[in-house]
Amino acid sequence: MKEVWIVDDDEEMGRAVSLMLKLLDCDPKHFLGPRLAAQALLAGKRPDLMVLDINMPEVTGLDMLEFVRRRPEWKNLPVIMLSSEAADVMVDKAMKLGADGYVMKPVTIEELEKVMAQAFYKHL
Repeated sequence: MKEVWIVDDDEEMGRAVSLMLKLLDCDPKHFLGPRLAAQALLAGKRPDLMVLDINMPEVTGLDMLEFVRRRPEWKNLPVIMLSSEAADVMVDKAMKLGADGYVMKPVTIEELEKVMAQAFYKHL
């Protein structure tokens, strides 16, 4: 069972994505912000995949993505961005920073499953 971290300051969205992940036979862990997820990474924990919301106060999902991609030990960690923004500029920025996929809110289980499969495939 793959452990998937959801980093989203919205509790309701975190619960919704967690439920979808459970239905996809994953073990979800919800972090209410990037700082908590970063602390867990720095403490030596590591998920099989991370789902990052882009729009969060103080530290954004893009900030967290940059933090993850700067460290060699997390370079191959699959990361999917989650956002309510469909702007091509935002999608392009996330992909240039090293995101492995991008899903729009409200996400469906089919979209999530497809993007997760693509992200895992990129890091085989």
